[in-house]
Order: sequence, then C-alpha cells, then structure tokens
Amino acid sequence: MPRTPTIAEDAADRLYIIDARNGVERQLLLDWVHATAGDNDPQWASLAIADDDHALPLETLRARLDGQPSRQVVPLRVAWRIPGFERGRALKFRHILFGDPRHPGSLRARLILLRDRRRAQILVGEAATLAALRDRFAAQTGGGDAAGPDGAEFAGFVARQAGLALDVAERGIRGTRYKVPRFVADGLRTSPKFRAALAELSETTGRPVAELFREARPLMKEVIARPSALFLDLRARLDRMMFGGYAPEMEVDAAELARLRAILREHPTAILFTHKTYIDGATPSRLTYENDMPMLHSFGGANLDFAVMGEFFRRSGMIFIRRSFQDQPVYKLVLRHYIAWLLAKRFPLSWAFEGTRSRLGKLMPPKYGLMKYVLDAAHATGTRGVHFVPFVTSFDLIRDVEEYAAEQTGRSKKPESLSWFIGYMKSLKEPSGRIRLDIGNPVVIDTAPGADDKRALERIAFAVAVEANRVTPLTVTSVMCLILLGMAPRGATSAELLGAIGAVTDWARARGIRISSDLESGDDAALSATVDTLVTSGLLTRYEAGSENIYSIDPAKHPMASYYRNIIAHHFLDRAMIELVLFELRDADSGDATAAFWDKIDRLRDLFKFEFFYPPRDEHMAALRAELERIDPVWDRRLASGDRGIAQLLRRCQPVVGHAILLPFAEAYSVVADLLARAKQGDAVDEKALLDAALTEGKQAYLLRRISSEAAIGKLLFANGLSLMRHMGLAEEATPDLLAARRALLMELRGLANVMETMRLSTVALADRLVGTSDV
Repeated sequence: MPRTPTIAEDAADRLYIIDARNGVERQLLLDWVHATAGDNDPQWASLAIADDDHALPLETLRARLDGQPSRQVVPLRVAWRIPGFERGRALKFRHILFGDPRHPGSLRARLILLRDRRRAQILVGEAATLAALRDRFAAQTGGGDAAGPDGAEFAGFVARQAGLALDVAERGIRGTRYKVPRFVADGLRTSPKFRAALAELSETTGRPVAELFREARPLMKEVIARPSALFLDLRARLDRMMFGGYAPEMEVDAAELARLRAILREHPTAILFTHKTYIDGATPSRLTYENDMPMLHSFGGANLDFAVMGEFFRRSGMIFIRRSFQDQPVYKLVLRHYIAWLLAKRFPLSWAFEGTRSRLGKLMPPKYGLMKYVLDAAHATGTRGVHFVPFVTSFDLIRDVEEYAAEQTGRSKKPESLSWFIGYMKSLKEPSGRIRLDIGNPVVIDTAPGADDKRALERIAFAVAVEANRVTPLTVTSVMCLILLGMAPRGATSAELLGAIGAVTDWARARGIRISSDLESGDDAALSATVDTLVTSGLLTRYEAGSENIYSIDPAKHPMASYYRNIIAHHFLDRAMIELVLFELRDADSGDATAAFWDKIDRLRDLFKFEFFYPPRDEHMAALRAELERIDPVWDRRLASGDRGIAQLLRRCQPVVGHAILLPFAEAYSVVADLLARAKQGDAVDEKALLDAALTEGKQAYLLRRISSEAAIGKLLFANGLSLMRHMGLAEEATPDLLAARRALLMELRGLANVMETMRLSTVALADRLVGTSDV
C-alpha cells in the first residue's frame, strides 16, 4: 500500500482517528499505522463514525485531544473495492438484504481478504492540526455548549470532521455522484444561528428553548434525507426500471450538460423541473448520476412517504415535505435551516416549481413555497449567487395522461399506495418512445431578497417559468396532436401529415424554437418509429384499408391529445392571436383596421390571462410585431388597407393553427359563462357547485356540438373560466346588470368559437396544399 506524503514525512506528534466498522477493519488500519509510524508509539482512537442517532464512544478520543496545538490529526478508513463495478454499476436489490458490499461485516471482510487483499484500500483523509480544528470548532459552532475546548462537543466535532475528510478521499476513488451530506442534525444542533432562531421562537411563543428543541429533534429525523452510496445506486437502478419502456439513451445537449456540471460544482444550485408525470422528477437525478455529478436532494409530498418506498426514497436523497405547515413554527424553522445548510455546503436541490403535476400539459403557475424557503434561507445565511436552473423533460408518451383526462371529467384521483406504485411501474414497461432533456439558462440571484419582498419572489419565479417555456421543444407527438386536433374531425393522409409537420418544423426553426432530434433531422425511419408507438398506444388511429393511410385522433382521445398539444401551445400563442384577430377583422367594415387589430389583441390577452404567461405588454407587442414581420414584411400597410390587405395577410398565414391553440379555452369558458348567465337574480356563486354543474353542462354542450371537442371539458379549464369571471367582476351576487354582462361575455366567447370554426374549415379546405409546403 503506497505511503502518502502526509504519512511518510516525519512528525513529532500525530493522532490517528481510525474509522472502523468492525475488528477486521480496525486491525487492517492499525497494521498500516504501525508499518508507517516507524519507531514511534502511535496515538490512535478507533470509532465507527456513523451518521445516526447513536452517541459515539468519545472517551478515548477526548482524552487524546489534549496534545500540543501543532499535533496532527490524521483520519483513516478502509475503502472496499467491488471488482468491475465501475463498468456497469451493477448493484442488485438483494444488497438491501445482505448489505452494501462496500461496507462488509467482519465475516464478509475476512472472506474478501482471503480472496484478494487488494480490494481493501487504505484511505488517508486530509490532516489538520488541533489548533486548526479548535479554530474551526469555534467558527462553526460558536464554541458549543461543552465545558471547555476539549469537552465532549469538541471531541464529537473532531470525529465528524474526520468522517467528512474521509468522505472526500473516498469520492476520489468512487466518484462525485456519491457526495452526500453527513452529520446534518449535529450540524444544525450546534449551529449558533439555529440556536439563536430557537431562542427567538421561544420569546415569541413563550415556550422554553429546551421544549422547542425536544420538538425539533423528531422533526429533523422526519425532514432530513439520509442518502448513502448503496441507496443512490439502487435508486439509479429503479430510475432505469422506471424508464424501461423508453429508449435507453436520453437525448441531451452536450454543451448544456457541461454548463450544468460547472454550475453544480461552483454555485449553490436548485434544479427546477416542469412536472408532467410522476417520473419526470427522476430525470434530473438520473442525468446527474449517469454523468458523475453531485446527487440532487429532491422534494416530495409527504403523501409519497408510505411503507417501504418512503424509507427507500429518503435514503436516496428525497426530502418529504408536509402539504401544510403554516401553524407549525418549529417545523418551518427546522426546514428553513436544513435548506440553508444544504445551500451552504453546495448540495444541489431539485423540485417541481409548479408544485404539482400539470393536468392540462401547459406550464402551471409556479408555487412559491419552496422557492421562498430557499431564498429566505439564502437571505438569512448571506448565501450569494443562488442559481435556479430550469429543467424540461419531454416524453413521446406520458403514461399519466389518461389518468389526467379522467380526473378532469370528474373521476376521483386514486390515492398513492404500494399496490398503486407496483401497478404504475408495470405500465412503464410498455413501449413509450424517447426522452429528451432540455436545460435552460440559470436564473441567478446575486443577493437573495428579504422574506417580505413578494414582488421579487414573483419576478424570480416568472423568470424561471419563461425560461422553462423557452427551452420546451417541439416533439413529434406534440406537433402531430396539434395538427390532427386542428383538422378534426377530418383525418389526414400520410402525405398531408408529413407536409404539415415539415411546415410547422420550418416555422419553428426560423423562430429559434427548439425541435426534437427526429423532427430536426427529418429522418423518416425515426419519425415512423415514433408514429408507430403512438398508434400502438391508441393515442393515434391509423386506417390502412384504403388506398392511402389515414391518421386521426378518436374523439374520445381528444382530452389526451390536447395534453400533448398544450405542452407546446405557448410557442404558437402569438401566431394564434394574430390569426384569430385577422379572421375577426376579415368580415368587418373596410378601412384602416390597425387600431381595431391592437384593441382585439389586448382583449385576447385579457380573456386568456389565466392560461398563459405573458411578458409585459410592451415586450409582448414587440414580439407580435416581429411575428407579423415574418408573416409579411409590409404587414402594417396591408392591415391599414382594410379587407383586401387582411385577406392577403391571411393567405400568408396558411395553414392556420390558432384555432387548435385557443378554441378549447374559449369553449370551456363559454360553458361557465352560460351557467352564470342563466342564474337567477340574487344568486351567489358557489364554486364547487358551479364546477360540478359545468362538467354536466359541458358534456351536454358537446353532444349538442355547442363545443367541438371533449378537450374543452375539464375542471381546471372551468376553474380558470371562473377566475376570469371574478377578474371581470362577473362572479358577484347576480343583479340584472351583472346578468346582462354575463350574457354579453357568453356571446363574445361563442363568437370567438364561431370564428375559430371558420379557421378550422379554412385549414381543412387547404389540406391538399400542405404537401410539400415549407412555409407556414
């Protein structure tokens, strides 16, 4: 075993801290110490430096910390190698029962040594003098609560520092993916800031500090994740099983991956992923594990902390958060200081910044809770340069979408359980296409705002949402659903579909919108493979009995298809608004339509403000002008010329996509407006009763074809419609004037739906011209 410079050089005074789990490891390390110490009588203390609630036997170490300030403290540990492990990382689930082969028991260790002694590698952690350790102890703990600098608190601190130094050395041979936090509860317990916060809370609540600390102790056990190398490996194996129905390689840009690696290494970081399915939270952790980057601490709801799986995920880095803890000050204090500790130690965090899975496909408004706690923690500890990195996962098929569609029509959500989890895992084995990862530019917070600065929090969350939307790519699934829903109930031939896909792809490429590799390459084989997957899953229907293959979406599948369409709807929003307004103006009085155009744009912004993220008005108007410029460089003159110019603009907009983007929202809102318009004078709005009635009336409206698709029937759509009514002041107690205003809005929404039906017919009429089209 090679001697390291730390050991080989002469030293008058040295104390070895031996981190040994059993007698075999202790003897290996003592043999090595005696072999390297020469004629000196080595001083040593043996501990099993475990990160748990058991108190360490510190008597020997405490007695030997009374040396000169220059005494070197040298930590030692045995690292057990696994033959061939680095090639395939092939740990098995049986290791949960028999133990991590990197931490063998006495019998297992003896058997390993009999077969190959080289599997036991001596690790030497970075040494430190007693003087340096005492200075570090004072700086990090404020001196602790021990009687003197050589008390039990200091001995425990030295043992923990030895364990951390050995962890660093072990990562040098095992990899950065195994960087895990150690001794978090001890770090919080001895932190001056945590103790000060408890004292402040004691003054506020009138409860003794000791009582608050007793309450905090089990909360630390509940909140703090306890990741280990074994469970990180097993979690990675579970991640691979979760993605068993997808292509084995995830699509990710190498430059974005390199940038993320640098950010995680140099800055306190939070990866904020968009939440479409249960498994998209696993893609950031899978990416970091497979690319040897630091593990992510992910946040999950306490509802997922069940049976065996709760402990499994906690041991692999998940932090379970209660859904509500506004009236639990000690819990809030523990959570805040835990987050601050992770930030300070450069352990990256990860959570779904929407708070819950999107049931409509669109990016949902961000939830501020966790972001607020992270920023509060950074503000309280003076942590600068927090990087919020948007992370978008795109799937060809999402197994949760059928459940979402059913929930939106009123079916109750099934509670999570172990049997539910097993069934869900089985469903993930079905062929589901490919996965693409897109990593946005970080939103960097140089100095975290104060706890009461709500506007700053909103601006940060909005910036993350805008960047997440920007890097969301067009995929074959989303583009096909956009096209076929726009043509429904008519289907499309293969040639028509390929022509439309090519047109949309060219349109997106010209605008710098991200495109999945199979769309970008134009590879017919890759495209066909994805389409086959979609047909097999039942999302698309392919009719092959005639002279041409015809693709369509069954009306019963429209709610599912609309989910995929909604994922990319924001990219087409400006185009959709322009098209809809132009169609509205087409049959208006002749003359300069410029003022009317921008008035109608403002009206659409107001009508759909609860569905989309808008930039500030001036920025949005500039973006709309840029889109008009791409449609026609002389758009302003054509618009000013009246009917003829508008018709020319519309011809350059073909094929039209606006109805496919906005029609479901207008139709859903019309259902809510219809119910409110039929109220009796004096009626108040009961939200739950209204939304329940909207589900029934929406089904009736579809059967009467007052709405064109079941994609417009959904609780969230109706809830947003009600939010619009409240915003307009139309959800108060019914009066004659209010009822008249509700009817006026209903007529406006139905009028928009009629215009969009004209847009659909225009697209269908031009279907034959889509073949070979290269400009939308």
